[in-house]
Amino acid sequence: MPELPDIAVYVEALEQRAMGARLESTRITHPFLLRTFEPPLASLHGRRVVEIRRVGKRVAIGFEGDQWLVLHLMIAGRLHWFPAGARKTGRAALAYFVFDTGTVTLTEAGSKRRASLYVFASSEDLARHDPGGLEILTSSFDEFRKRLLAENHTLKRSLTDPRTFSGIGNAYSDEILHRAGLSPIALTQKLDDASLRKLYEAIRTVIPEWIERLRGDAGTGFPEDVTAFRPEMAVHGRFGRPCPVCGAPVQRIRYAENETNYCPGCQTGGRILADRSLSRLLKDDWPRTLDELEA
Repeated sequence: MPELPDIAVYVEALEQRAMGARLESTRITHPFLLRTFEPPLASLHGRRVVEIRRVGKRVAIGFEGDQWLVLHLMIAGRLHWFPAGARKTGRAALAYFVFDTGTVTLTEAGSKRRASLYVFASSEDLARHDPGGLEILTSSFDEFRKRLLAENHTLKRSLTDPRTFSGIGNAYSDEILHRAGLSPIALTQKLDDASLRKLYEAIRTVIPEWIERLRGDAGTGFPEDVTAFRPEMAVHGRFGRPCPVCGAPVQRIRYAENETNYCPGCQTGGRILADRSLSRLLKDDWPRTLDELEA
């Protein structure tokens, strides 16, 4: 799923290409993409773009008259840009947004259709759609601490809850926790002040680093290589590979369609966290430490 760094770079790229542009027409090819009916999508036709912003993991495009087009890409949704007059290539799109400067298309890999599109009549309606997560890059440590400790959950759950923090998902939460040297299953209200400070600083370091890296990868073009799995990542998507800090093999916890990756050497004092499915199968044969794993 595109997360804060990916969405931030999408927003910058769209600002460079569509800010001030007039929306000429739209076409939806999948009936379940558009989740609102009032105001109609066609009400945006002929209006100019006056603002583009990130709302959590969503891209929000503001038009004249305080109307908003909001795209939630979910897991496999991606945006593409074709300058005016350019031939549209690649995967068949779920939606086309034709501006006088070029066309934005929305595609979605796989057979499941989870991406969504909304049209809102005002900034107030847009605000009601915001999950309300804290914008950590512009928040103080005290604001962060208060939000994190409001409920007692695992760090992984708290970081990825859109009502707690804005824009952080599965991939970057793994990277943040590795940078902070904290276990993904540590409980928020059990953390000492030093750990809270490390987590705060890790978020404010990892996220800007990745924004800069993705910005550099895109260069002057539109960001096309948007993925949650990148070779430069320390632990996310690197199960079994050596941690770049300590060399211990990266481990994982799998649940539903998600996977948490972590380094036992850097984050859990050498302890292997139980993978619910495998540990149930292996029972006493499940390794509990790095030494047992290597043995």
